Amino acid sequence: MSPAVAIPEKLFFKIGEVCGLAGVQAHVLRYWESEFPMLAPQKNRAGQRVYRKRDVEMALRIKELLYEDQYTIAGAKKRLTNDLRGGKIKAATGEGGDPYASAALVTEKVGGQRLSKVANARLGSRDGTKTAEDRNALRRLAAELRELLSMLEKENQASKK
Repeated sequence: MSPAVAIPEKLFFKIGEVCGLAGVQAHVLRYWESEFPMLAPQKNRAGQRVYRKRDVEMALRIKELLYEDQYTIAGAKKRLTNDLRGGKIKAATGEGGDPYASAALVTEKVGGQRLSKVANARLGSRDGTKTAEDRNALRRLAAELRELLSMLEKENQASKK
């Protein structure tokens, strides 16, 4: 097994960054996207792939299955599907199978009530109380949302010029 890859704490990654982290070329990563539905990065307005941390983790897992464990593509697909069903790894999908549906729901009303409802549904315990871990996760989520909002505002300002 190869040493663990340290994934930087950032919201989005470009294809070159993911290739560097995974140690594969871009055409390999694009091929994996066509073969593994669970690896589905978004595309920005310019049509460039935009990977989230979950996508990077999925690419690393795919590489591990193919290169280290010597699975075939079909075998790796079955293994990932079984792992997702069994809860061994988290799916990168939100409601309805859309990988970014949950993020879109949260960012729809960043400062409003919607954020707390979504955060409670995903991070709170069944009785509504929150642990220190839950609060830290909420803080990280809020920081990521602020970063995303800032990026969107900059992109909006740049497009107006």
